[in-house]
Amino acid sequence: MSRHGHAFEFATAPRIIFGVGRREELPSLAAAMGSNALVVTGAHSHRAEKCLFSTDGLHLHYHAVSGEPTVEDVLAGVEAARRLRCDLVIGFGGGGAIDAAKAIAALLTNGRDIHDYLEVIGKGESIANRPLPLIAVPTTAGTGAEATRNAVLRSASHRVKVSMRSPLMLPTLALVDPGLTVSLPPSVTAATGLDALTQLIEAFVSRRANPVTDSLCKEGIAAAARSLRTSVDEPDNLDARRDMSLASLLSGIALANAGLGAVHGFAGPIGGMFDAPHGAVCAALLPAVFAANVAAAEGAPVRPKFDAVGRMLTGRPDSTAADAVTWMSNIRRILGIPSLSSFGIRETDIPDIIAKSRNTSSMKGNPIVLSDEVLTAVLRQSLSNEE
Repeated sequence: MSRHGHAFEFATAPRIIFGVGRREELPSLAAAMGSNALVVTGAHSHRAEKCLFSTDGLHLHYHAVSGEPTVEDVLAGVEAARRLRCDLVIGFGGGGAIDAAKAIAALLTNGRDIHDYLEVIGKGESIANRPLPLIAVPTTAGTGAEATRNAVLRSASHRVKVSMRSPLMLPTLALVDPGLTVSLPPSVTAATGLDALTQLIEAFVSRRANPVTDSLCKEGIAAAARSLRTSVDEPDNLDARRDMSLASLLSGIALANAGLGAVHGFAGPIGGMFDAPHGAVCAALLPAVFAANVAAAEGAPVRPKFDAVGRMLTGRPDSTAADAVTWMSNIRRILGIPSLSSFGIRETDIPDIIAKSRNTSSMKGNPIVLSDEVLTAVLRQSLSNEE
């Protein structure tokens, strides 16, 4: 792990607009950036259409991505955008829609085969040319995709989720309006919120953490800890929604600069192999992975950070890493997060999951190298959400 006296780099979206009601500025902002936009949405585009209906001087073309984006979804979007001569891409929706938009914007100015840019299953090369201008408008509070420099795509043929990654893929503008998350179902609010919290915790203890990301993570963890349950129980509570949107945004900024860890190292392969929502997978894995890291980090410089997480989650100055694990297990139970086995994952799948996870950038960012035996124990525990 980098220490505070070491050199580091930091980058994020050139412009971030945050606040309830700020979506009203989207039409004028988009019109100032292009004249022909591909709007990448989730399965339904009605909310994007409602926000963009008053756009003057900008032609809008909608491209729907149902669920987590696939390589084929992105290639179809690239083909449509080229045919329509688009000069702007807008990602409006959850992390999947925004990731698809980032990949489409990048491929429109970088004409090589997509597999040249995909990690793990491809060459993992960085793009050479700046993508088309991109506006990211999240409607969930979880992935922080509006502030990350990668796009996570599912390859059905390889049964894995992989990233296309470059500093140039940071959105030109991130517009975050917490009001857009009010209509989320409680289960989605819970799963995406726990994804954001997981990202903040993993970035905080990552081996590439730095003083800037540490500060962002502390603010984000505190916001999520105080408002996650409220945002689920009181969907119209804008203070809670604001906290969770902020936590998500900060998690994206932090992970883009500090990386993640074993939870996301597992989540990528699992998401490619099974029909399992990313946020729910991360939530199911978090307590066991955190506990395993605490045990493995005994005596390591990063160890005090795990106790700090306990203090941030509970709000008590005497809390420890053990209290963090208890808090994580309790919130998972309270919010009804299912175990990994509910997604069809079985103990016989564990060796394949571990083998695929070893190649992920997230697993390489984990603060401590965990043995296959430890990783096996983590997955077994998460299969049934044992305490």
